[in-house]
Amino acid sequence: MRITRDVVCEDCHQKCDIHKALQLTGRSFSGTNSIQANFSKREKICKQGENVSHAIYLIDGTAKLFIEGINGHNIILYLMKPPSYIGLLSFFESIHYTYSVTAIEDSKVCMVDLDLLKQLYLENHEVLLRLNKAFGKSVASIMSKIICLNQKNIRGRIAESLLYLAHFYGGDKYHLSITRKELGEMSAISEENTVRLLTELRQEGIININGRELTIVDKTLLKKISELG
Repeated sequence: MRITRDVVCEDCHQKCDIHKALQLTGRSFSGTNSIQANFSKREKICKQGENVSHAIYLIDGTAKLFIEGINGHNIILYLMKPPSYIGLLSFFESIHYTYSVTAIEDSKVCMVDLDLLKQLYLENHEVLLRLNKAFGKSVASIMSKIICLNQKNIRGRIAESLLYLAHFYGGDKYHLSITRKELGEMSAISEENTVRLLTELRQEGIININGRELTIVDKTLLKKISELG
């Protein structure tokens, strides 16, 4: 992690709701209540069990939010891309992170003092609404994941994950920035079963894989597998 303490919000291309709220009150960020940090690919942005000290706003890059399980068996709840808040679940619920977040690629975040955010949350109606919306989106993603993992077989779960990635990357052909192991962690499936299922879907003409490039060839059938899984 590389930290930049002299934050100039006006130069940032991802101005968060907190910055906008401060502008309306005539205030601004200072070096004491916000810092920018750069994280390398695969570096942890926050770790499960550690104290929550800042609200984190993803400015550049992509990241995964996951639960660290026993013996390295993790479950990825969802992926994140800018603009996105990191840590809202713990901001509302706990003084400790109940999950970990790792950069999938080189990423930049803005870390805002938690006391400042709580003050704005209570004082500013717009901040309250926007944070509640972001919080609700996180909860909805987790609820959807729970339903998928509990009600679908492994074939349905991998189909669901591939459709999720198509939505995340914005197209039916995308570069997999996550590993096969991480794709399995999105679906609560072992890496071996993930590779086997991808091979089956490719042989059936539903997807095509060329290195890290994945193409959904028959989206209708993939959706059916996901729905009936």
